[in-house]
Amino acid sequence: MKPINTGIIALLVVFFFRMVPMMAQEETEGVFLPTESEFKDPKTKVWFNTYGKIRISKRFFWDAQTHFRFQETKETPFIGQLAQIYNRHALAYIYSKKVNFSLGGVVRVNFNTDEDSEDRNVVPEFRIWHQYQFAQALYSAMIYHRIRIEHRWTQGFAEDSEYIFRNRWRYLFRAKVPLNNHKLEPSTLYVSPEAELIMQSGKQVVGSVMEDLRLTTTLGYILTPRLTVAAGLMYSHGQTFDNPGVFNQNWTLRFHMYFSPDFRKVRNKLPAIHLND
Repeated sequence: MKPINTGIIALLVVFFFRMVPMMAQEETEGVFLPTESEFKDPKTKVWFNTYGKIRISKRFFWDAQTHFRFQETKETPFIGQLAQIYNRHALAYIYSKKVNFSLGGVVRVNFNTDEDSEDRNVVPEFRIWHQYQFAQALYSAMIYHRIRIEHRWTQGFAEDSEYIFRNRWRYLFRAKVPLNNHKLEPSTLYVSPEAELIMQSGKQVVGSVMEDLRLTTTLGYILTPRLTVAAGLMYSHGQTFDNPGVFNQNWTLRFHMYFSPDFRKVRNKLPAIHLND
């Protein structure tokens, strides 16, 4: 097993935070710049997520993710109605047990949750994404650093809406701490705090460079070597696209299922730590 190179992590994190402001700079002449910030009333959301890590070979696995995301509306508070369906896939390369890289695409279906809107009800969104994930042991816990870069094409629900190209720059820090065991193995209950910063850039992006800041605490349980379930609560806020001085707020219940089938003729064992994302 190759030891994790902390120098690589440091260089990538520095590169990430140096590049985001440079990529986000645009001409600001004629753009409304607010004098103070305003936070909208928080909305509630519920996400049901599945994460499949399908082992293909010693070095490769298929990352198959499906998300069903609901958002509150006037008529249906709390859980609300279906707002997005994610279909995210990637081919991932295992550099070592603690380092992996991914490259793939996303098709997201967006549903119009504005009950007073006369625009279209459904529009697609497309993305290309690549990811760099590193893990390190800390006593009985595991620490994860994830850098994900997305190139996305989005459009509004209006009939004449054109696609807008933007880049997303994401850094996530996550810890997984076993509560009833000394390591992450079957029959282990664990807690997982995490924080993720999502920045964006593009020609249409001027002041609203911070798309989202997500703070989450998750409680998970490893059922078998190939199946884990988890649930958590996330608070997030970020700048609205039209006005950088106005921030959205969300409280999101998240439910996860991690499954990792391995059809190779190898001994059935708990997947390497990098597979549980």
